[in-house]
Amino acid sequence: MKYIGAHVSASGGVSEAPRRSLEIGGTAFALFTKNQRQWKAKPLSDQEISEFQKQMQLAGYTPEQVLPHDSYLINLGNTTTPELRKKHVDSFCDEMRRVSLLGLDRLNFHPGSHLNALSEDACLKIIAEGIDIGISESSNVHAVIEITAGQGTNLGYTFEQIARIIDHVRQDSRVGVCLDTCHMFAGGYDIRTREAYEKTMEYFEKIIGFDLLMGLHLNDAKNSLGSKVDRHASLGKGELGLNPFRFIMEDPRFDGIPCILETTDPELWPEEISLLKGYCNG
Repeated sequence: MKYIGAHVSASGGVSEAPRRSLEIGGTAFALFTKNQRQWKAKPLSDQEISEFQKQMQLAGYTPEQVLPHDSYLINLGNTTTPELRKKHVDSFCDEMRRVSLLGLDRLNFHPGSHLNALSEDACLKIIAEGIDIGISESSNVHAVIEITAGQGTNLGYTFEQIARIIDHVRQDSRVGVCLDTCHMFAGGYDIRTREAYEKTMEYFEKIIGFDLLMGLHLNDAKNSLGSKVDRHASLGKGELGLNPFRFIMEDPRFDGIPCILETTDPELWPEEISLLKGYCNG
């Protein structure tokens, strides 16, 4: 079964997210558990946690249908100074703990950037060390590495880079992967035709494996194949077109994970969710 939804706002409190997802027809959702553009956040209160779990139950959502995302500020590859390194890792640990307190089982995050301060291989090891610390500081939460577009000095834009991060993580039983259609395409993986789609997915299975897939972001792309530019578009309004989303919805390898829209016009989310559900039933 496909779980399909969008990254909804948690404005007013995390307990608002399940309700907002239900309103747009989502059978899955993503959220930030704190302001994604600020370092500090108040701890989640017992009341907030209880209300979130209550709304989850009322809406019929289970943890496997929810894909929390960490702050955009966090860079587990940052080694500029020891103080900054600690700030980024501590923030990641806090995000992992918040997800655990909410009773969820995964945290989606961008792996990190080397900032021209160290080699790619060294940065991949540093990222893995941060992941291990975050796993140790939380309970029952998987660290879900998102493929990136490769913009700037971002790492994690190839399947091989993600596999190397996982190889370096000591507690790899609590590591997962999130694919993003826009990021994959920007990074050079074509999925526009049936042949290209199957080739890319076979390669993903070979290098990483669908057994590690714990999330998916569904976005069209404003820029061309291999551009390394992270610019999302509404479904069918970018370089990908609609075919890749039909292929994914028909593919049982994407069953049982949250498939999340991060497209640019929230007003279209109900329509896009309905479209994707139609592909599942077509």
